[in-house]
Amino acid sequence: MAGPWASELDRVWLESAPRLQSKKLVIDLHNVTYADANGKQVLRDIYSQTHAELVATTPWTQFLAEEVTADKAAIVEEGE
Repeated sequence: MAGPWASELDRVWLESAPRLQSKKLVIDLHNVTYADANGKQVLRDIYSQTHAELVATTPWTQFLAEEVTADKAAIVEEGE
């Protein structure tokens, strides 16, 4: 999820989000093999708005899911 694909995900998310209402969102990361900073940010934005369930089936996607769902403020506080 990089470059134009991150932009496309963001576009689709902004278009689809209002229709979700109170439905639970599940994001399957199964086929994701790479995510650049923009791709990670789009996933963070979606997660922060929905607390979606991220389905991760490989060590890398598990790492990505943890990175996306991590509370950045808590991480900074722990490191200080």
